[in-house]
Amino acid sequence: MSASATVRRLAFAAAVLGLLLALLLFAPARWLASALDRASGGQVQLVNARGSVWSGQADLLLTGGEGSRTSSALPRGLRWRLRPAWQGGPAFALALQAPCCTPQPLQLRLHPGLSETSLSVAGFDSRWPAELLAGLGTPWNTLRLQGVLALRSEGLTLTLASGRARLHGGLDIDALDMASRLSSIRPLGSYRATLRAGAEGDTARLDLSTLNGALLLQGQGQWVGGRLRFAGDAQAAPGSEEALTNLLNIVGRRQGARSVITIG
Repeated sequence: MSASATVRRLAFAAAVLGLLLALLLFAPARWLASALDRASGGQVQLVNARGSVWSGQADLLLTGGEGSRTSSALPRGLRWRLRPAWQGGPAFALALQAPCCTPQPLQLRLHPGLSETSLSVAGFDSRWPAELLAGLGTPWNTLRLQGVLALRSEGLTLTLASGRARLHGGLDIDALDMASRLSSIRPLGSYRATLRAGAEGDTARLDLSTLNGALLLQGQGQWVGGRLRFAGDAQAAPGSEEALTNLLNIVGRRQGARSVITIG
């Protein structure tokens, strides 16, 4: 092979490599939006995505999935920064910020693998509008909740291996000053849900309690292998029975004054 032919081949290879590198570095944010839409079945959408896969922003839209007529948007959207990382293997570090809701960016780390994949979220404290839930369809679009969802954690890791899910860490959710279009009582009350993983990560305990209010909620459940089983009930505080009748008929199965709530 002549020297000139070798030079041409090297130049062609360099051009191809440069093109692939450019595509990798400057991949448009809409590629990430399309991937998230497919992965969530259309329930989580990044609309008006701009920037790149690695650094961008978009409006966040929640829907009930394909065919759903309900949707809700996060005020002021989302911003993200994605970077390759190495921590005991290849990983991706994601800083995710919602200007409305996260005082500090959420720090996530994804460890993909053939036999095991894990997603870790560093400790965080955030506050989200409960109205967002209406976009997910039934029963949230019927309840049309209003209020604030305060989420906090000291760290949480979800691991998928051999078709099984393991959870480590915990999550606290305070639903503060909640209201619903199904009741004239405003607010209905404030509530706390706590999720705590077991030592081995195969199970987690969920507890629901009432902090204050006219609607009394309580229950316990278990997260086992990626499935949630929950049993609880709702009832009206003395003097609020009539005002809460319609809501109690919706949230569960009536048994006298109680409304029984079961999941799984």
